Amino acid sequence: MKLRQIDGETLKKMFIQGAYKLSKNREVVDSLNVFPVPDGDTGTNMFLTMESAVSEISKIKEPSISNIAKAIADGSLMGARGNSGVILSQIFRGFEKACKDKEVLSIKDFSTALKSASDVAYKAVMKPIEGTILTIIREVSKKALEITSKNLDFNEFFSKIIEYGEKILEKTPDMLNVLKQAGVVDAGGKGLIFILKGFEEALNGEISEEEINTYSSKVQIKDEHDGVIEFGYCTEFIIKGNSSYLNELKNKIKNLGDSMLVVGDEDLIKVHIHTNNPGKVIEYGLEIGELINIKIDNMRYQHQNKVVANKDIKKTEKKKKYGIISVAMGEGLYNIFKDLNVDKVISGGQTMNPSTEDIVKAINEINADNIFILPNNSNIILAANQAKEITEKNVFVIPTKAIPQGITSLIQFDPSLSIKENFDNMMEALNNVKTVQITYSVRDSSFKDLKINKGDILGIADGEIISVGNSINSVADEALRKVINDEHEILTIYYGSEISEETANEFASKMEEIYPELDIEVYFGGQPLYYYIFSVE
Repeated sequence: MKLRQIDGETLKKMFIQGAYKLSKNREVVDSLNVFPVPDGDTGTNMFLTMESAVSEISKIKEPSISNIAKAIADGSLMGARGNSGVILSQIFRGFEKACKDKEVLSIKDFSTALKSASDVAYKAVMKPIEGTILTIIREVSKKALEITSKNLDFNEFFSKIIEYGEKILEKTPDMLNVLKQAGVVDAGGKGLIFILKGFEEALNGEISEEEINTYSSKVQIKDEHDGVIEFGYCTEFIIKGNSSYLNELKNKIKNLGDSMLVVGDEDLIKVHIHTNNPGKVIEYGLEIGELINIKIDNMRYQHQNKVVANKDIKKTEKKKKYGIISVAMGEGLYNIFKDLNVDKVISGGQTMNPSTEDIVKAINEINADNIFILPNNSNIILAANQAKEITEKNVFVIPTKAIPQGITSLIQFDPSLSIKENFDNMMEALNNVKTVQITYSVRDSSFKDLKINKGDILGIADGEIISVGNSINSVADEALRKVINDEHEILTIYYGSEISEETANEFASKMEEIYPELDIEVYFGGQPLYYYIFSVE
């Protein structure tokens, strides 16, 4: 039977099958990451976005075109993860705009909805890049409108637009040089083609009885953990003094507690430590300069009160002027951000981007007039901005693309300053730090003049692969040599879950020999996949 109209029930089946088709092929899409690093998550992010949308339509008992399209738009909006997921959610939002008050969709209606999907998605991206999912949706919608005048049924219609979309997808490396260098087509575009193929399968009656493959993807918003508190006083202050004393101070207080953080710039040193002797720590600080913003909290007392009346405390919590949300993965990085007074740390980052809903939830749990968000990953910035648009709270997204940028911007935050002053200071700080990350290759590839084999160690600096080899330390050494110059003063080393403290300290000692003029700090990050994250300031 030739199908020339789609009703609500059919549209529902199409989206379910589209999500299923993507779920079965998400690893294929993930493998198309431009960089051959173990965080290619475009397929996973698109699937989780689709999963959230399908969850919404599964609640609808009497489907219509308009209520299914709205549920898809709403569900994908809240469930959007990563740049690909956010763009997909905008595609569905545009599709829904053209479906309002529709009882059925003709081929012309569906083509118009694809055009609306393309228009909204393009407007949502500040600087649209050709050779991406945006190109695929635009070209598919153009083809759809072009063939509406032909006497086609929906099966023939989808066959033609998918065939055309695949031809455009094969041309994406010619549109985007990084794809050509990596030898891949665009991952987001590939994911969209899989969704369209799922639509086609539903129209052909190929509805899968298997439930959409899901896995535990709920991102946890971490809070203070329970347990025995060995060092009872959370002690923090700022020293107005020369940061050349930074390492000396660290050595003096490092045995007085744990969760130590000593960071600074030319004129200020910020100190945080959990200790049983806050007076001694303050005494050492006074040897360097004047102390400001002194804060000492009895954590044992706070912990007891929290265990007894956590819910009541939240209800009566006084509203603050500022709140801060950060995204990080790894126990050490979580602790560092908490030590820097971040209210909510969303566990996420590479391979596990939090959804828009996760970020909105964190925003709503902070009782503050103004909230700053630090995504700390270029693939989370769009979701953070989407959360900002959804919430009624006063939210500011600092577009941090890496952990070092997040930490550096936080150091510039001062609760006594105005919103504009803090925003400007935090934004300016992003230009004062360089990020170097050490990871490994998951496939054979090439980048510029570098030949990369599966399993090679990679050094990445601010988004570009700059060193390749077989040794973690030698690749890290080479990458840092290419980044560090005479103007730099501080090298901070965050070692990951697969690096021991001893190994990290040995590497730091080697760096001290090579760069005697640098202040070198070592912290446990605990991040997966990345052996080291270096901050160069």
